[in-house]
Amino acid sequence: MEKNDTILSLLKRHYPSAHIILQYENHWELLVAVMLSAQCTDITVNKVTRNLFPKYRSTSMRREIVNFSKVSIYELEHDIRSTGFYRMKAQHIQQSAQILLEKFNGKIPRTMDELLLLPGVARKTANIVLGNAYSIVVGIAVDTHVKRVSQRLGLTKQYNPDKIEKDLMQIFDKKDWFHLTYLLIEHGRKICNAKKPHCKQCFLNTICHSAYDFPHFKKNSLQTE
Repeated sequence: MEKNDTILSLLKRHYPSAHIILQYENHWELLVAVMLSAQCTDITVNKVTRNLFPKYRSTSMRREIVNFSKVSIYELEHDIRSTGFYRMKAQHIQQSAQILLEKFNGKIPRTMDELLLLPGVARKTANIVLGNAYSIVVGIAVDTHVKRVSQRLGLTKQYNPDKIEKDLMQIFDKKDWFHLTYLLIEHGRKICNAKKPHCKQCFLNTICHSAYDFPHFKKNSLQTE
């Protein structure tokens, strides 16, 4: 537990302002932005939604959802094309809009179970929406950064996001769950990236069991021998 407490403490110290970087103006736009972020960087999503949201925005969030539900699926696909998997994403967004209008009066649900009824919404998306929209924390959002960093730090041996989430929930206090997601994401972006992590610059390298255990370090080591 001491190691885990140290990890959390150091993450908080180095990333005091870690937070969601997706840009949105209401709960529906938050949901759409998170759905678009699957297999796509948040920076790219923000570039897309900079034009997407104003195009469909209206006098109310409900009206905006109506606009998304009625637009031609081909037009919506074109609008979000650069986020990747755009056909599936467009379908999920439009189906979710229709469900929200039919079952939830155009409002974003406030429970995990209800959010999981929406196409394309898994626990990661639901956790992000609940935490940022309503300050409701029932779990930990596990994206690719959280998965990679938590594995490398030895916080989990799992590969399934739901199982990783359970491990992290057992390790850390609930009061830290929401913030933990963005601390790990920030570390994954700035230091512990996928291909060539910056272990030399990492403030966790003395307690990380994966430190320097990567091809680019081993190659450099062989060259100096």
